[in-house]
Amino acid sequence: MPLFLKPVFQERIWGGTKLTEFGYDIPYDKTGECWAISAHPNGANTILNGRYKGYTLDQVWYDNRALFGNDDREAFPLLTKILDAQDKLSVQVHPDDAYAKEHEGEYGKTECWYILDAEEDAEIIYGVNAQDQETLNKMIDNREFDKLFNTVKVKKGDFYYVPAGTVHAIGKGIMILETQQSSDTTYRIYDYDRTDKNGEQRALHLNESKDVIDLSQASPNVTPIELQRAGENYTQLVSNDFFTVEKWEIGHTTIFEKPQYYCLVSIIDGSGEVSVDGDKYTLDKGQHFILTSEDEAIQYNGAFTMIVSYV
Repeated sequence: MPLFLKPVFQERIWGGTKLTEFGYDIPYDKTGECWAISAHPNGANTILNGRYKGYTLDQVWYDNRALFGNDDREAFPLLTKILDAQDKLSVQVHPDDAYAKEHEGEYGKTECWYILDAEEDAEIIYGVNAQDQETLNKMIDNREFDKLFNTVKVKKGDFYYVPAGTVHAIGKGIMILETQQSSDTTYRIYDYDRTDKNGEQRALHLNESKDVIDLSQASPNVTPIELQRAGENYTQLVSNDFFTVEKWEIGHTTIFEKPQYYCLVSIIDGSGEVSVDGDKYTLDKGQHFILTSEDEAIQYNGAFTMIVSYV
């Protein structure tokens, strides 16, 4: 039986109300993040169906590891979000596993973005214009951010891979689906001197940022590729040691062969149904679920687009 999940919403200084487009009853006027598939302690989802109804995903992960192919990782490895950036996010960087475990006690944060929507001329910050550590440190200390940060225009349907150590920021007017390691560690480099609702500026983490920015990859993005599984076409957006992310466009009856013991599924457009071992479940834009190791005979029907991720 698939595990359907209740989203957790996070208020953010840069958020808005566009997450209602996914059918969500959002709790804030500045709702910035939907934690759609999460076992992280800062926002674990509640199971909505079946024998685990009412349990949180972290509880099910720790107590029923067989559902996940007896994955021996200490913590659930992935986190899926939808972000509504009605203003610019801070310019930030995330640590890798080694640095994060030593300094923060959790996973590092490699992530990727599928652009769900973007205003005309919307842009992201992606990478820096510094070739060595000395130059980087000097530009940060002197706040030469106009020269340091590299900007890229984006549109709906674009995809960006953001490995740990990559300086980045989502710009105003962009909505993304983010697949990431299950981590909530962020080091801010610049926040436009904004203040929160209490009139306070958010903390910056310049020393930590200098420690973890990776200058070895000037442009770490990847090119999605078209593949087949069980005779069905799909797009592999990225595949690495942390996650594989796929986009499936369902337009007919589709037999779905699971790529791993368990996988995460997000419906980003359209509607239909999934049949799992003979039981049928209605699917609509904004729903998220996990196919577990128990789920074997899987068939999709309808007209919808889904993002599938797994480790």
